[in-house]
Amino acid sequence: MQRDLTGRLIDEHTMARLNALADLDPALVLDDFTTPEAATALAGAEVIVSGWGCPPIDEAVLAAAPRLRAVIHAAGSVKHHITDACWHRGIQVTSAAWANALPVAEYTVAAVLHANKQLLRIREDYRTRRAPYDWQAAYADAGNYRRTVGIVGASRIGRRVLELLRPHDLDLLLHDPYVEPAEAARLGARSVGLDELCAESAVVSVHAPELPDTHHLIDARRLALMPDGATLVNTSRGSLVDQDALVRELTTGRLDAVIDVTVPEVLPPDSPLYDLPNVVLTPHIAGSLGRELHRMAAAAADELARYTAGQPFAHPVHAEDAHRTA
Repeated sequence: MQRDLTGRLIDEHTMARLNALADLDPALVLDDFTTPEAATALAGAEVIVSGWGCPPIDEAVLAAAPRLRAVIHAAGSVKHHITDACWHRGIQVTSAAWANALPVAEYTVAAVLHANKQLLRIREDYRTRRAPYDWQAAYADAGNYRRTVGIVGASRIGRRVLELLRPHDLDLLLHDPYVEPAEAARLGARSVGLDELCAESAVVSVHAPELPDTHHLIDARRLALMPDGATLVNTSRGSLVDQDALVRELTTGRLDAVIDVTVPEVLPPDSPLYDLPNVVLTPHIAGSLGRELHRMAAAAADELARYTAGQPFAHPVHAEDAHRTA
């Protein structure tokens, strides 16, 4: 993982657990598998605990690690470092994606509830007026009761968002090509096509994986289907939304947006998204941030405990699922 990550990721309690479970050197953090230090460590390694910034574990790395049996990823996606060579070798893989999904879902739910309350528009209106005003009359259609919210993708995050939204008297729609209507109903939502979801929802929240098939999944045509005053929430990946088309809609003031991911990941200084009053723009922080990192490290320690006890991982990653997960 990144060399400066361990101090932020692993708290004292979890480091003590890891030390009790395995023979490890807490000072040994690798971000390059080609160094002599890495060669020595890999030669005897049975388990790799990985995090953000882990280099690819390819055939050369596996050749240098003849005893390697498992990779425990203390973060979300494993696509950046788990290669086909790992699957061919039969390496067991687990991920803390479930733990990283929790804060993303919490961020999303807060965004949805604020959006339906017309928070951005009322804030700007209040800032301009600075005087008594009949807010009930002006925003008679605001509020969450019986509002329609569309969830794009029944991923771990999408499912958690649906779970957290269920108590709020909302009408929930779901679009996911892998989810049957009966399963959507069990999740508390009605299964619909993506066009219908965009056209009916006051808030559209994107939780699909970044795949060739999902590039610009929310394109100019689907943005145009969204009702006036609707809000787009994207905590997935920037590429899932046609950003240029979204900027055009936002500049007119017709739509609002809560955007945590962009293309490029750090926008150029002249991007209008920084200054538009109908946009909440954050720098990819919906996932684990600060103290939330410790949950992912604790999840990794839990999986290491299962491994050392000869038990299967609680949250395994399987090769056959890799093509359709984040």
